[in-house]
Amino acid sequence: MAQQDTVVKKNTFTAAALYGSNVSYYGQSTNEVLPYVLVNTTFRMPIGLFFSAGAYKLLNYGSGLSEADLGIGYDCDINDKLNLGVSYTRSFFPSNSPLLQASNTNNLNLSASYLLPIFKSAFSADYAFGKQKDVFLSLNTSKEVILGNFFSDKNIFYIEPAFELVAGTRHFYEAYTISKGKREQSKGKAPQNPGNSGSAKSSVSIIENSDFNLLSYNFKLPLSFSRASYIAELSYQFSILGKADETLKKQQSFFGVAFYYQF
Repeated sequence: MAQQDTVVKKNTFTAAALYGSNVSYYGQSTNEVLPYVLVNTTFRMPIGLFFSAGAYKLLNYGSGLSEADLGIGYDCDINDKLNLGVSYTRSFFPSNSPLLQASNTNNLNLSASYLLPIFKSAFSADYAFGKQKDVFLSLNTSKEVILGNFFSDKNIFYIEPAFELVAGTRHFYEAYTISKGKREQSKGKAPQNPGNSGSAKSSVSIIENSDFNLLSYNFKLPLSFSRASYIAELSYQFSILGKADETLKKQQSFFGVAFYYQF
């Protein structure tokens, strides 16, 4: 009987594949819609140490990979309710990347989640750096709701609605504006401000982007089906920006389909 109450911890390997209707960077997206497919693998050890590798491809831009990344991290359960984590991710982007985050190739993350009687609260702090340096703080509140079973107790449908606030700096936007100007010039498009280079145009917003502001309000609604070792998920996210420039959408909807399998 004692063996039945013992949880045997082991190494796990998780593979994920995802389709997204548009790329989101902390709830922010450009006026250019960029649907993508993503694959990711994570190897997790019983001590809490994990390693990850992933890549994604924009479906309407370029012919090669749009991003690849490698990561390492550590999670620790302080008790049944509190979990702490730290991770580092190194990303690789092509030189002409249209992504907002292309200038921040490194990301250091600290996270904490706490399970309350009614909902789960999670806090995350990110330091993103590379050609630019940015800090992001996220506060997420979610609630898992079991919808029912399908033919078996192992087949579970559930939703986990969540509300997220994201604050941070926007130095990455300066680098994105410069890169966008160069791409438009290479296509023969006239610059928006004749007589000024892309870098000169971007320098106007340096002071504004250095401020620490509320970046986005994000409402998330994933619908998941879980069975044994895999999870299939449909997701919807609605984001409202706290601050928007001419190339960023004030409001945006994101749709996704994902599949996760654990070995």
